Amino acid sequence: MLLSIKSWLFETPSKDCMASYAKSGDNRYLEQLIALYSNDLYHYLVTQSNTHLAYDVSQQTWLKVIEKRHLYQAQTTPKAWLFKLARNTLIDEYRRQQHFVELDENTHLAAQNDKSESDLNSSDLASRDSHIGSSNISYNAFDAALKQLSFVQREAITLQQEGFSLADIELITQSSLETIKTRLRYAKQNLKRLLGANNEQA
Repeated sequence: MLLSIKSWLFETPSKDCMASYAKSGDNRYLEQLIALYSNDLYHYLVTQSNTHLAYDVSQQTWLKVIEKRHLYQAQTTPKAWLFKLARNTLIDEYRRQQHFVELDENTHLAAQNDKSESDLNSSDLASRDSHIGSSNISYNAFDAALKQLSFVQREAITLQQEGFSLADIELITQSSLETIKTRLRYAKQNLKRLLGANNEQA
């Protein structure tokens, strides 16, 4: 009895709160989703755009969660479904603004990335520490190298850093498994090359 009262008083976010929200529309579950995923969602968006666009797309994404909650399938990872919504919203926004990005390997359009070095705050940079690998590589060097990748390569490596499986990335980007593997391979090769060049210049 005491345990049930404690859990009622101090309700913690549930991993299946997306399914609960999809079924009930209860805003308590929406608040849990925002608490669980808003920081990760913004971090992904800011690596693919800039701080202003990331904020706008993030807000639009949460509105789409409200509008499209009935489309959520319980077998889908909630975070992957959310990121898929965000990615589609970002692409739509790029098209609306007539900013072009390379969305597949057969199309080479001018990638426009307005992000400046000041766009990432210290917490964004700190969250990448575990993914850089070498203490000799600075946050700014890694960020600068990341920004030089094509949209799809930067996206693939960022999603992998977020902890998504290849199957999740396949869902989010609507790309084949082999395509994702190719993007990740080239992204890692290019990062090594770019970071190596930075170290030689230092």
